[in-house]
Amino acid sequence: MAEPKADFVFCALGGLGEIGMNAALYGYGSPHKREWILVDCGVSFAGPELPGIDLVLPDLKFLEGVKKNLKAIIITHAHEDHIGALMDLYPRLGKPPVYATRFAAGLFDIRRQNDPMQKRLALTLMEPGDRLPLDPFEVEIISVAHSIPESTALAIRTPLGTVIHTGDWKIDETPIAGWKTDDARLKAIGDEGVLALICDSTNVMREGESLSEDDVARGLSDVIAKADGRVAVTTFASNIARIRSIALAAKENGREVVAIGKAMDRAIQVAIECGYLDDVPEFRSTETYGYLPRDKVVALLTGSQGEPRAALARVSDDQHPDVTLAPGDTVIFSSRTIPGNEKAVGRIINGLVRQGVNVVTDRHALVHVSGHPRQGELKKMYQWVRPRVLIPAHGEPLHLEEHRKFALHSGIPEVVIGHNGDVIRLAPGKADIVDEVQHGRIYKDGNVLVTSADPAIAERRKLSFGGLVSIAIAIDPKGELVGDPAFAVSGIPQVTREGRLFEDVIEEAVFSVLEGLPKTKKRDPDLVETAIERAVRSAVDDEWGKKPICHVQIVVV
Repeated sequence: MAEPKADFVFCALGGLGEIGMNAALYGYGSPHKREWILVDCGVSFAGPELPGIDLVLPDLKFLEGVKKNLKAIIITHAHEDHIGALMDLYPRLGKPPVYATRFAAGLFDIRRQNDPMQKRLALTLMEPGDRLPLDPFEVEIISVAHSIPESTALAIRTPLGTVIHTGDWKIDETPIAGWKTDDARLKAIGDEGVLALICDSTNVMREGESLSEDDVARGLSDVIAKADGRVAVTTFASNIARIRSIALAAKENGREVVAIGKAMDRAIQVAIECGYLDDVPEFRSTETYGYLPRDKVVALLTGSQGEPRAALARVSDDQHPDVTLAPGDTVIFSSRTIPGNEKAVGRIINGLVRQGVNVVTDRHALVHVSGHPRQGELKKMYQWVRPRVLIPAHGEPLHLEEHRKFALHSGIPEVVIGHNGDVIRLAPGKADIVDEVQHGRIYKDGNVLVTSADPAIAERRKLSFGGLVSIAIAIDPKGELVGDPAFAVSGIPQVTREGRLFEDVIEEAVFSVLEGLPKTKKRDPDLVETAIERAVRSAVDDEWGKKPICHVQIVVV
């Protein structure tokens, strides 16, 4: 039988139908002998439906099965949703070469130094203009503007055609820190011929073009100039352009910047090493905050997304050991709330307002711009590269569908919407979904990685819903009670609707079982445990309408 012809495929194991957890595979070869490259390996953040879970990672089980054919991992930029899973998942992938820019490598290395459980991961530095020889691929690095320095798009060449993977990008002629989008190089590659464009969909529903970081710098300076008392600005630690703008705005208004928190310190350290803060006044340490005059300070801190352990959350609760605010002070949210974080951000804003603090967001002043392209920028990208096929990426289902409509309306011949796990054949022939591979999610639970099927997750949800009852009982070999049963109750109301103690309800159910069982059955500890568990759950459910988790331990003495 003849060997199947080679094809060129795209498959996302994360990042399609969601914002975050980006992990994009490109494969070339016959269906059973493809060579692969992985673009990005990021995380998303767990919501309240995953109690106790810190981060969500893509399940790379499929890639683990073909790791001998994994040529390289390429990181487009240093945001956590593109690089955050690499340290945990890399050991499973056969240790292929990893390429990243200097800024991304610097942030990654500092993070690794702060995690003693992680071994050193050697990164190979790349920069715009580099062409990575990864036979059968050649990958060209192209600079793009984004809300973090040194973001890149990739031109992935194969014998069957070239794909442009945009990563996260926008058009910004004055990006403050980092690179511009290299339209000249994109146009030249478009002239060579582009098979497919895998493109950011985040802002596809917004008309026009994004404003520049330079516009934000002026907006921040205006707000700070009008502020009385102390000013605090919250933004992502990785947004070095924004940090630079805040520092220069503070300088213009006779204020000094105090950087609050380890994340800020780490990002600033790497930015200084890369030369992005050369002409910015030195940042002051947290300890100096309380000694600076109120009208001479700008606090720079994380927590713009409502993260409960970030500095801003503690400030809003008046629980931060070094940073306090008073009525009339100002907090600027130089950010936009990520979908899903609205309640957490709202809680922090309400806490600040209760303290009499003036809160300024992008609804009040030009203090934030997005790092993603609007419709006007997308249309320019289409015109530059003129792809035959477009695959919307980096977006929830609504974003992907709107991108499909917009691209077709803009003259793109073919648009394919895929989901995580779909294998999309780009060439030869018409682009289409031809297969599906294993995909899913892995949860980071403390220092442990668990699958989505791990019973701990379901048990934790039950605990959060129905509480826990623990009962310890000692019996003698004849099944007679020795001493009084011991109870521990957690997460259950103290009293019923009628005002009866739930502990009394539980105790009554236990003694009802012990008194009602025949003597022969009392001698079987397993049978007694099961009977008490059922009786207690049923009794609590009758009074409360919820069944708790119930643990019963019978000890024969």
